[in-house]
Amino acid sequence: MLRCYVQKGRRAIPVNPNAKVVEGLAAVPDLASLPEPVHGASIITPPEITERVVEDAARAGVKRLWMQPGAESARAIERAEELGLSVIAGGPCVLVVLGFRE
Repeated sequence: MLRCYVQKGRRAIPVNPNAKVVEGLAAVPDLASLPEPVHGASIITPPEITERVVEDAARAGVKRLWMQPGAESARAIERAEELGLSVIAGGPCVLVVLGFRE
């Protein structure tokens, strides 16, 4: 997915607690470590992790979440909405919407 964002000319900051570099880009370990404000976050985690990511996003000031297919859960969506976050869930993935080509 990161490759897709870059291919489409979008600025993307990988967030990964286990890697310092992802696809050649410097990664941060969590949303609180983002070096600048971001437009939104695409979430590609198991649903139980997504529920924690929602809380982290709210604390980090991220207002828009796109839960990729398989990452969403009813609780994550409900909590994001309780926190006033904009949520895309239950739809197509970013790769389909942006038309990623390898």
